[in-house]
Amino acid sequence: MNTEFRKTLPGTRLDYFDTRAAVDAIKPGAYDTLPYTSRVLAENLVRRCDPATLNASLSQLIDRKRDLDFPWFPARVVCHDILGQTALVDLAGLRDAIAQQGGDPAQVNPVVPTQLIVDHSLAVECGGYDPEAFEKNRAIEDRRNEDRFHFIEWTKKAFKNVDVIPPGNGIMHQINLEKMSPVIQVRDGVAFPDTCVGTDSHTPHVDSLGVIAIGVGGLEAESVMLGRASWMRLPEIVGVELTGKLQPGITATDMVLALTEFLRKQKVVGAWLEFFGEGAAALTLGDRATISNMAPEYGATAAMFYIDQQTIDYLKLTGREDQQVQLVENYARVSGLWADSLKGAQYERSLSFDLSSVVRNMAGPSNPHARVATTDLAAKGIAGQWDEVPGQMPDGAVIIAAITSCTNTSNPRNVIAAGLMARNANQLGLSRKPWVKTSLAPGSKTVALYLDEAGLTHELEKLGFGVVAFACTTCNGMSGALDPAIQQEIIDRDLYATAVLSGNRNFDGRIHPYAKQAFLASPPLVVAYAIAGTIRFDIEKDVLGLDANGKEIRLKDIWPSDEEIDAVVKAAVKPEQFRQVYIPMFAIHEDTGPKVEPLYDWRPQSTYIRRPPYWEGALAGARPLKGMRPLAVLPDNITTDHLSPSNAIMLDSAAGEYLAKMGLPEVDFNSYATHRGDHLTAQRATFANPKLFNEMVIEDGKVKQGSLTRLEPEGQVMRMWEAIETYMERKQPLIIIAGADYGQGSSRDWAAKGVRLAGVEAIAAEGFERIHRTNLVGMGVLPLEFLPGTNRKTLQIDGSETYDVIGERTPRATLTLVITRKNGERLEVPVTCRLDTAEEVSIYEAGGVLQRFAQDFLESATA
Repeated sequence: MNTEFRKTLPGTRLDYFDTRAAVDAIKPGAYDTLPYTSRVLAENLVRRCDPATLNASLSQLIDRKRDLDFPWFPARVVCHDILGQTALVDLAGLRDAIAQQGGDPAQVNPVVPTQLIVDHSLAVECGGYDPEAFEKNRAIEDRRNEDRFHFIEWTKKAFKNVDVIPPGNGIMHQINLEKMSPVIQVRDGVAFPDTCVGTDSHTPHVDSLGVIAIGVGGLEAESVMLGRASWMRLPEIVGVELTGKLQPGITATDMVLALTEFLRKQKVVGAWLEFFGEGAAALTLGDRATISNMAPEYGATAAMFYIDQQTIDYLKLTGREDQQVQLVENYARVSGLWADSLKGAQYERSLSFDLSSVVRNMAGPSNPHARVATTDLAAKGIAGQWDEVPGQMPDGAVIIAAITSCTNTSNPRNVIAAGLMARNANQLGLSRKPWVKTSLAPGSKTVALYLDEAGLTHELEKLGFGVVAFACTTCNGMSGALDPAIQQEIIDRDLYATAVLSGNRNFDGRIHPYAKQAFLASPPLVVAYAIAGTIRFDIEKDVLGLDANGKEIRLKDIWPSDEEIDAVVKAAVKPEQFRQVYIPMFAIHEDTGPKVEPLYDWRPQSTYIRRPPYWEGALAGARPLKGMRPLAVLPDNITTDHLSPSNAIMLDSAAGEYLAKMGLPEVDFNSYATHRGDHLTAQRATFANPKLFNEMVIEDGKVKQGSLTRLEPEGQVMRMWEAIETYMERKQPLIIIAGADYGQGSSRDWAAKGVRLAGVEAIAAEGFERIHRTNLVGMGVLPLEFLPGTNRKTLQIDGSETYDVIGERTPRATLTLVITRKNGERLEVPVTCRLDTAEEVSIYEAGGVLQRFAQDFLESATA
C-alpha cells in the first residue's frame, strides 16, 4: 500500500488517500479536469498500485493515453447463482487439481469478498393469478435444484470470503442497489470508493450510485476472486449531457428505451459513460438506476452518475445507517467525487440527449435498441385490426405479460404506476385475457411491502399480477410452462404468439419457446397488454373494453397521473421497509453445523454439478492452430443466447435427450442456465438455439434456420451437437467465422466454455463484444479480428476450407490467417490478435484462467 498520500478524512478517525495530491503532483491542476471514472480509478491506483509503477499508471489517466496496461483491484465480486455457481464449481475443480499435484486444497479461496445471490433458478410455472404461486414456484425451484443448492451450501462452509443469499430474496442487482453497496467502503481504518465486478452484464445497475460496477464473465470474476488484478487500458470515457425533463405520463422505461436507441446509434460500445447536466441532476435514483441497468443494451461497459443529493436521499430512503450516509457525503465532497466538483471534467467525446423528446415507447420485436413509439405501432406493422373469434386466440396473441426484472422493479415509480393502472382498470371492470400468463416478479421483497402500504397489492392480484417470485424470471427465459391447451392451439394454428415484459432482453427465442417474439415495455404498459391480449392492437387508440354504461375505455382513461404516482410513492415507500427486509437477510449467523471437507464429494449421477474437465485431456494440451475446420460461419449480431441459450430445455434437443437418458423426467428438465455446473449437459447447449442461422447450411438458396451445421469434409448437414461429437472423436481442431458484434448479450461464460470443449481453437470475427472476448481468452480460445473492409463475404468463405494461424501472439499483433480452399487455393489474410494486454497473452498461453492460476499456485507453494 502506498502511504505517501494517506491522510486523515476530516471529521473522522478514518484515513483516505488524497488522489488529488497524487495527480496534481504529476501535472498541476489535472485532477479538476478528470472525469468521475478516472478519479475513482486513480484512487484505486494510489491506494493499491506498486509505488514504482504508480506515476506511469496515473499518467495514463491524466494524459488520456492507452499505451500501457494498468491494474484495477475491485473491492468485491457479486454473483448470481448460475455464473456464481459455475465459478465456484471451477474453484472446487481447481482444489481437486491442486490436491492431485500435492498442494493444499483448503488454501484455494476467494481473496476478494464474494457475494452470491441465488436469484436465477426460479421458473414461473404458476402465474400470478394463482394465490399460492409464490409458494408453489419456490417448492418447484427447491426440488429441481436440490443438487445445485447442496453444492452452494457446501461452498458457503468450505470457502472463506463467500457470503450466500438464499433463494426467494430478490435479484442480485436490486439487492446490490438497495443494500449491498455501501458506496464508500471502510477497511483497516481506510475509507475508499466501493467498486465491484459482477458475473452478469447488468452489474452496472449500481453505477447509478456513483459506484464503478461492471459486468464481467465468470472466468474474469474467478480471476478477481483469487486476488489477481483486473488489468485494463483506459477506456473511452464519454460524457452524456441530459437536458430538459420528461413529459407528463412518460416513464423511466420510455426514457431508457429512447436512450438505448440513441446511444446505440452513437456507437458507445465498450465505452464508459458519465451522465451529467440539469436533466441528470433532476432524475431520482430509481430513474438513474433504470438507465445504468441497461448499459449492456446500448453496449456501454459502465453508465456512471455523480454522487449528489439524490444519492444521499436514496441511501436514507433505503434505510442505510446515518453514519454511513454521512461518510458517503463527507468522502465525496473531500475527494472530489461530489457532483459540484465535476463541473470542470473534460471528455474525449460528449453527447447530448433531450429528455423532453421522449414519447411513450416499446422495444421489439427482437432487440432492446429497436425502439418503437406506441403511436407508431400501426405504421410499423405491429398493431393492426384483428378479428376476434369467440373461444380462439388471435394471431399476435400476448401469451406472457410479465412485470419483471431489476431494470424496472427497482424503480418505485414504475411499480406504483402499474399498481394504479391495475386499480383503474379494475374500477372500470376490465380484466386480462384468459390466454395471457401474467406475473409480477419484483427484484426485492421491499416492493411487496410498499405495494401493501399503498393498498395496491390486491388490485394487481385481481388482474393476475400476483407476486410469483422475488427473482430473475421471464427476462432470463424462466417463463415456465404454458397452459397445455394454449400451447397446443399455438402449435395447431401456427399462431404468431408474443410476450410483453418490463425487462431488458427480448432476443428471439429467449423469453419462451412458443413466444416467437417479445416486446419490452414499462410496467403499466405490461398491464395494458394483458388486458388487450394481443400485440396487434393500437395501444394508444384502440378500445380496451367497455364500462358498465357501455362507454369505450382506452389507455388514456386508465393511465395514472404523474402527480398521483409521486404522491403514492412519497406516502408508501419508507426506510423501515428496507430495514425490515435487509437487516435479517444480512445478519451474521454463526454456523453451528458440522464442518465440511475441503474437497467436494461430486455426485456421479448429477446433471447439475459435475467436476469440471479443464485440466484434463485435450484441454490440457497444446493448441496448434493448424488444419482447423469451421464449426459455423455466422452473420452479424450473434448473441450469447445463440451460443449457449438459457431458456427451457426441450425434449427433442440434444440436452433434452441426454437428460432423458439420465432418468430426469421432462417436467423437471429445468433451463439450460441451471445445468451449467455440469459440463456434460451444458456443452450440449452449444449453438443449440433454434433461431441460429449458420451460413454453412443452405437449402433452396437460403440459409436454413436451426441448430445445424455441415460436417466436413463429407459435406453432410446434421444437428450441431452430432457434428461436435464427431469432430471431438476425430480430435479435429475447429474455428468459427463470424460477422460484427460477436457475443453480445448476457455475460455468459458457457458461451466460451462450450465452444472450447467442442474443440474450437480460434474465432475470426469482424468484432467482439467486450465481456465475451475476455471469456474466450479466459478459456484459451484465440479471438481474431478481420481488418476493416474484410469479412467472410469478401473472402467468399463457405465453410469447406481449412485454416491455420501464423505469427507471434503479442498484444494486438497482426497475425496471418491462412485459408486453404477445397480446390487447394491458398489465401493469406491479415487479422488482429485480440489478446489486448500482456496479461491476456499470458492467460491464453497457459490455456486459460484456471490453468494459469494452478501453475502460479503450485509454483508459489514450492518456492
